[in-house]
Amino acid sequence: MKSCRTIVLIVLTLMITAGCMKQEEPSEVFDDYLSNWENRDFSAMYEQLSEEAKNKITEEAFIERYENIYDGIEAEDLQVTSAADSEEQFEPDEDLITIPYSVEMNTTAGSIEYRHQLTLEQGDEGAWLVKWNSSQIFPQLGSEDKVKVSTLEAERGELKDKSGTGLAVNKEANIIGVIPAELEEESQTKEKLAERLDISVEEIDKALEASWVTPEVFVPIKTLPMEEDDVEAYVELPGVSSRVETVRTYPLGASAAHLTGYVREISAEQLEELDGYAAGDVIGNAGLEKVYEDKLRGENGTHIYISNAEGDVKESLAKKEPVDGEDVQLTIDAALQQEVYNQFEGDAGTSVALDPYTGDVLSLVSSPAYDPNAFVRGLSDEQWKKWSEDPEEPFLNRFTSRYAPGSVFKTITASIGLETGVTNPDKVRQIDGLHWTKDNSWGDYYVTRVHDKANVNLRDAFVHSDNIYFAQEALEMGKETFLEETAAFGFGEEIPFPFTIPASNLTNNGEIDHEVQLADTAYGQGQVLMSPLHLSLTYTPYLNEGDMLYPSLIEADEPKIWKENLISEETADLVRENLIQVVESPEGTAHSTYIPEVVIGGKSGTAEIKGSKEDDNGNENGWFVGFEEGDSDILLVMMVEDVKDRGGSGYVISKAKNVFEYME
Repeated sequence: MKSCRTIVLIVLTLMITAGCMKQEEPSEVFDDYLSNWENRDFSAMYEQLSEEAKNKITEEAFIERYENIYDGIEAEDLQVTSAADSEEQFEPDEDLITIPYSVEMNTTAGSIEYRHQLTLEQGDEGAWLVKWNSSQIFPQLGSEDKVKVSTLEAERGELKDKSGTGLAVNKEANIIGVIPAELEEESQTKEKLAERLDISVEEIDKALEASWVTPEVFVPIKTLPMEEDDVEAYVELPGVSSRVETVRTYPLGASAAHLTGYVREISAEQLEELDGYAAGDVIGNAGLEKVYEDKLRGENGTHIYISNAEGDVKESLAKKEPVDGEDVQLTIDAALQQEVYNQFEGDAGTSVALDPYTGDVLSLVSSPAYDPNAFVRGLSDEQWKKWSEDPEEPFLNRFTSRYAPGSVFKTITASIGLETGVTNPDKVRQIDGLHWTKDNSWGDYYVTRVHDKANVNLRDAFVHSDNIYFAQEALEMGKETFLEETAAFGFGEEIPFPFTIPASNLTNNGEIDHEVQLADTAYGQGQVLMSPLHLSLTYTPYLNEGDMLYPSLIEADEPKIWKENLISEETADLVRENLIQVVESPEGTAHSTYIPEVVIGGKSGTAEIKGSKEDDNGNENGWFVGFEEGDSDILLVMMVEDVKDRGGSGYVISKAKNVFEYME
């Protein structure tokens, strides 16, 4: 009897347990699976798979495949929802139920949406399980297929001169590289390749040690111009190969290096600081390539697709087309840029040329320079060291630097003297000898000049570049008037320009502390520092009825006046005529610029860079600022460093004359 009661209790217990372990309905299993999927809980998804599915893929492989695909395509906002339209769709057909669903997600290539169906089967214990295969991820995805993401590179915009000539262009070139797995260890391939490419073996090893390199990939070593089409000398070496790719090219080379700058592959530091870039992207590192980076670079596209076992595209899932960068058309005249640079012949110096009637900048030159193509095509350690250690500093951008202007500043002193009524063009100053000091309060300091003329008026002072005359004029104005009137020419003000141009200054502290400093400032010495661009702009009033212009480097910009009515039209005309006399008079300091039947005006200057007048070890920078009236609208500034033993400003004048003759 007791045994019967025991049996009854066991049966009742089993019945109660069975009631508590009620199987989930197919709709509940389906909803749970979609919810786990949407939450990217791939482990929970795997637990719901059928035994058949689990026998075909391990949990680790299952999770890894989903994560790799979704991470690779940068899937976000994943939505997985039922597409069943009635409860009848959950009625079993024998032991199977097939239910539709839809998937939506945002990816790096845009939105992906698709509809598919999922099959549930009833297991041996009555539970409903998911019959899974790769098509659940994407309907077209087979077990041996892969989901791939490729970058569709945007074409970088080009820098062009005023007539459309390319300054920074995209051009095909031969890329010489190696495939690591094919290099013969016992051969001397690397040594031979290094010798033929004129680089070191260490540079090849450095390229091969990059983190992304695998045995089968093509590793670029150096880029050669397409004109150098004899690639056989390279590819005959074991493991060496070549490709034709489009690379950034700078047709003017060194002559426009500081203007265009260059691009390089983005660095690890830049990747951390900047958004929207990926490893391997190129970025503007200097010059206008850097200034206009956002406009030039464009936006890369992305293609997400399924590839088969052979690597062929099987199905496109999403595609975002690239947006090419914008071209930037400059006011620069490429031929003039080249001509001016050539005139320096390697001398350290700078030049600015502009249209004096519009402010359009026609050339910006810094010499010496470097070849920007080297940074794209492969810069050897030897070349980098040579440029870096060159005492002439080819990496220094001199047209964005400031210098003492010397006598080319005298136009400003004359202008403010005429405007304030202190300077009378007909007044004659009596000056004796080559040295002058005001009185004993100056101690042993004196002002010097190079031409001994007793009676000097304004014209004479310009023609002979008389420091003493201009020093005396400034002293008569007084330092307060001189500072106030001179500052109106833009000193202390930033110039709106694509390049950062430091503001010119008259003094270090905004004050003129003593008369000696005032006298020196009058002829561009003392503490005066000017950028070549600002200096060129201070000459525009003499050709624009007294208005000083803003500079423009973009072709589409409208001419703008920076300082309207800075000086009167009468003052502008008078100074311009005196500048023409500096060139046309046989006694003029810039007479060697004279070209028959061409009207050229200008001013030469030699800025002393030394501690005192007795310092024989000091240096001198030679200047010339000139303009041509007539068919050729050009205002030219040229400066050459270290001309002390090379003829002073005359050394620069000869170069400037060549430019004016070129313009004819």
